[in-house]
Amino acid sequence: MFTIVIERRAREFVKGLPPKTRRIIVEKILELKEDPFPGGNKAKLEYPHPPAVYRLHIGRSFTVFYVIEDKEKIVKIEKIVTIEKAHKEYSHR
Repeated sequence: MFTIVIERRAREFVKGLPPKTRRIIVEKILELKEDPFPGGNKAKLEYPHPPAVYRLHIGRSFTVFYVIEDKEKIVKIEKIVTIEKAHKEYSHR
């Protein structure tokens, strides 16, 4: 079981969303406690330098970027953005 740590900017983004959307995002993030590794809506992104960054698509609306600290059993949520913004970021990497 992993511990979830949500960075400040990700928390602030979620706070600004409607309650139902916020609940859905939190539920999906909590599922990472059991298995944060790629599969289904989760994927490892190709970055040239460590640490490895992963993404989780939530529906067709949001993307969560996170890092796994395997030895410490921590999943660090770095950023949550709209899927449109996420696709723009993919193209810049």
